[in-house]
Amino acid sequence: MILSRVERFLRATGMPWTKFGRLAVGDPRLVADMRNGRVPRPSMEERLEHFMNTYEEDNHVR
Repeated sequence: MILSRVERFLRATGMPWTKFGRLAVGDPRLVADMRNGRVPRPSMEERLEHFMNTYEEDNHVR
C-alpha cells in the first residue's frame, strides 16, 4: 500500500507531510487526504514512488 510506503519515507527523512506532497505531486494536502481515505490513481502512485526513489538515491536515505 502506497500510504505505508509514504509514512516510512516521511519517518526516514524527517520531511513534513505537506512538503512531501508539494514536492512529489504539487499537492500539499495529499498525505492528509490519503490518511483520510483518498486512494491515488496508479499514475500518481508511480509519481510518488519515483519521487521517493530518486530522493533516497540523491540523499542516501535508507
